[in-house]
Amino acid sequence: MAELIDVGLIRLDTDLGPTKDDVLAALAADIVAAGRADDAATLVADLQAREAKAATGMKGGIAIPHARSAAVNRPTLAFARLRPGVEFGAKDGAADLVFLIAVPEGGGNEHLAILANLARGITRAEVTAALREAPDAEAALAVVCGVLEPAAPAAKAPAPAPAAAGTPVRLVAVTSCPTGIAHTYMAAEALQAAAARAGVEIAVETQGSSGATPLPASTIAAADAVVFATDVGVRDRARFAGLPVLSTGVKRPIDDGDAVIAEAVRIASDPHAARVSGEGRGAEPSSAAGGEESWGGRTRRVLMTGVSYMIPFVAAGGLLIALGFLLGGYDSANVAGDILVKHTLFDPPSPSAYNLDHALFGSGTALYLGVLLFVIGKAAFALFVPALAGYIAYAIADRPGLAPGFVMGALATNLSGFAVIDGSQSAPQTGFIGAIVGGTIAGLIALWITRWSVPTWARGLMPVLVVPLLTSLLAGLVMLLLLGRPITWLMDRLTDGLNSLDGSNAIILGIVLGAMMAFDMGGPLNKVAYSFAVIGIGDAALSPDAPELKIMAAVMIGGMVPPLAMGLATAISPRLFNRAERENGKAAWLLGASFISEGAIPFAAADPLRVIPSVVAGSAVAGGLSELFGVTLRAPHGGIFVLFAVDGVLWFFVSLAAGTVVAAAMVVALKSFGRGPVADEITVADEDTAAPTPALVG
Repeated sequence: MAELIDVGLIRLDTDLGPTKDDVLAALAADIVAAGRADDAATLVADLQAREAKAATGMKGGIAIPHARSAAVNRPTLAFARLRPGVEFGAKDGAADLVFLIAVPEGGGNEHLAILANLARGITRAEVTAALREAPDAEAALAVVCGVLEPAAPAAKAPAPAPAAAGTPVRLVAVTSCPTGIAHTYMAAEALQAAAARAGVEIAVETQGSSGATPLPASTIAAADAVVFATDVGVRDRARFAGLPVLSTGVKRPIDDGDAVIAEAVRIASDPHAARVSGEGRGAEPSSAAGGEESWGGRTRRVLMTGVSYMIPFVAAGGLLIALGFLLGGYDSANVAGDILVKHTLFDPPSPSAYNLDHALFGSGTALYLGVLLFVIGKAAFALFVPALAGYIAYAIADRPGLAPGFVMGALATNLSGFAVIDGSQSAPQTGFIGAIVGGTIAGLIALWITRWSVPTWARGLMPVLVVPLLTSLLAGLVMLLLLGRPITWLMDRLTDGLNSLDGSNAIILGIVLGAMMAFDMGGPLNKVAYSFAVIGIGDAALSPDAPELKIMAAVMIGGMVPPLAMGLATAISPRLFNRAERENGKAAWLLGASFISEGAIPFAAADPLRVIPSVVAGSAVAGGLSELFGVTLRAPHGGIFVLFAVDGVLWFFVSLAAGTVVAAAMVVALKSFGRGPVADEITVADEDTAAPTPALVG
């Protein structure tokens, strides 16, 4: 393992200073002297930045400071046995064994995998004992190399049988830390060891810098609970939807793995434990590393990632715009810039001076606040197309695709491109279709570039310069020179088609969108319908009769029907539902009123053949009636709490009530056919159908 460490990078029984910064500086100087890094100051700064995120001191007198750094030109390990020890933040005192791991920024994964083995191995008692007893640097090097050398893993002894009779508890876990080099793998090792001692089965997914092998969907489906031992976000968290979850920092399993496993075992049998929210357990992971993801699944995953990250921009921006209209009136948007330039909160405009008679209470302060909210909301809303493109690229190429994807989204909305240069109105405006296409192209190009084999000296430049520069250039040229105008033509045709919808065509569209909102209640079809609606309400919010506003109303009403219908059904025919379902029915009223379709999921999961057709029919009726009555909505979310943004409030409630009654009547009729009253006993299965954590989108 001379490529990672040699005797020149080992110090034994040395005093490097009283603080960890002194130790980091001394070991960084050794790495520079060995020709493995170019600048000690930069390396020390990167190490200190990592220390600021979380202490790297471990139980047992061990510290593993580590960092990615542009100053490092090859993966390196330095080791020091300190006399006296130095505090690195461990709970049990100072560290006397310090392993400094330094890797190039954007370096390859093969060395990171070896360093991951080190992180797993150095916490073993026999390894630390050998290092403390090593008589010289050569002996210490031999111990470290023994840990680093890739060897066939020994067959694991079967876990001891649990004390209680029955099937052992099955756990899954995800570990990750900000740099993904050391703590990620040490936490995994600690969890596996603690699970073995407890007689518990566990499968751990390490989301580290050396890559991750996603847990098989079958393993997740068979699990009783999940442990997230992470200091960063969990990739593809929705795969674990529905599982009882224990969330903790990555260091806790290392310090007290037994307590973590014990707590995970407890929540596995607790029907009231917090659970992972999402569409459903066992979805395919976003990484294709497992080789199991189909093209259809990959396409769905990429698009859903973009849509999921887009939705907060839409919801925040749309609601702020709607609140701005409530305070200042719809016409205030036309003079927003002038009001902001000429007035302040302490010198508000006069509504009559701007011929704005619809400001709330005729107040100049309300008008000014309304303009502020409108401008903020418009800015947030303008970012949803770049966010869609950026996170589509992210889903394909991970972080290297993010910046180029945002650039493609900016091009799609004319934040850059021809119109910025010449101000022409004929510049390509490719909208959300351009965002999807541009984000996909950017992601594919970024993924291709990250797989290039480059010299060691260039690895640090890849993620910060080469990938974003080349990807933005190549994808941008493709969009502007080849695809911009064809996609603009397609967007124009779609816009013309929406504007021409009236009569029976509009009603049919409302029926289809309403049915889609209810079919999977927060799933892919639901999000497709919702995305279709919110795409058009940005500029359309200024027009009282824009067809996009009618579509938004039909979608929201259709999404409110399923939980409201189940609430009504449990109220009028409680004997058809068990006690847990009746309790869920009470919560469903508020969830439905808030436009959270997921409130009906417990009922659909327990009886899909009766519930899903019923709520689909009810939502289709509601969506069709909304289009028939011409209801419009300027807010993308909120249910009955955004009635101020509804035109045609009476018909809004008529459509909603009709769809709810139809769905509830069908559920009651189908459940009554050939079935008697349902027993009131609450079983474990009943408890497991408790209402899920509400999601943002109906």
